[in-house]
Amino acid sequence: MDIKRMGVLSAGGDCPGINAVIHAVVKKAILDYHMDVVGILDGFQGLIENRWKRLHYNDVSGILPLGGTILGTSNKADPFHYPFYENGELCFGDFSPKAVNNFREMDIQALVAIGGDGTFHISQGLIAKGLNIVGVPKTIDNDLSETDLTFGFDSAVNVVTEAIDRLHTTAQSHHRVMLVEVMGRYAGWIALHGGIAGGGDVILIPEIPFDMEAIYRAIRKRVSAGKRFSIVVVAEGAKPKGGDFVVRQKVQESHDQIRLGGISYVVGKKIEERTGMETRVVILGHLQRGGSPTPFDRVLASRFGAAAVDLVVQGQFGYFPALKCNAIVPVLMEKAIQSLKTISLNDPLLGVARSSGICLGD
Repeated sequence: MDIKRMGVLSAGGDCPGINAVIHAVVKKAILDYHMDVVGILDGFQGLIENRWKRLHYNDVSGILPLGGTILGTSNKADPFHYPFYENGELCFGDFSPKAVNNFREMDIQALVAIGGDGTFHISQGLIAKGLNIVGVPKTIDNDLSETDLTFGFDSAVNVVTEAIDRLHTTAQSHHRVMLVEVMGRYAGWIALHGGIAGGGDVILIPEIPFDMEAIYRAIRKRVSAGKRFSIVVVAEGAKPKGGDFVVRQKVQESHDQIRLGGISYVVGKKIEERTGMETRVVILGHLQRGGSPTPFDRVLASRFGAAAVDLVVQGQFGYFPALKCNAIVPVLMEKAIQSLKTISLNDPLLGVARSSGICLGD
């Protein structure tokens, strides 16, 4: 296709590296293909409300190291299930015809949608309505299938590792059990990588329902060895054997309505009751999403952004650039959203954790 003008948006949760993608998309589109580029504001909400701005070469200069996204984002703007209020009541409607019409009015022939599984689901629906869309895989959770890594993950793990490093000193000084709760939804990638990198003593992930007795034994074993403190890294989606997730709240307007959080308080209270050791809980929350991307994420995001423009030019709509064995390859978005990428029980990294003396709660 002869693409003269393309759009780019970032949807879903923010994370470090989005601006690096935008930087690569705009510069490659302008320099290599002499395209005009339109930035759609606040994700699919901007597409529904027809809010956008032209992105020139100088508009993206200097944004590569910035966290967040210069275009804004939204995780409550599904065009097929769009929230609005009528007579004071929250309602939902199908605003996809409006999104399609605004796409046409912007005079763009293609769109690069930066996001995770929710963004890819929405993109698939809009592709079915005739829009030309290419995806870019983004999530700190690293739970998007068909790609080895998503950008944002390395930056989040870096934050978790630094936090654990800092907590080690206060845990050791006060002889406490410090529990660090991290994001990841229903996948334990952040907890496992961050826990190993930070030297956690216990790591609890959603893929392995935990047994509190195993956790007590691990902590007591450390005490008997003269180590009067422990670091417990808890994924927000971790759950006990026979139990369920701890849900902090439900957000009706969001694509992912369930907000997990608080499992570390449950675990911490039980540890204190059974071991007699003082516990403290630190929930890192949105600290993991903020700040500058790591060099690895800057490079990966740039590779994804440049590859996405090539996919647009080649007319490979419905695809996204994925990382496989350090190569960038095109993969259908519909394949990536068929299931979440979680940690296999045969994953070698679990073996690394166990051989390092880390308790995984089983």
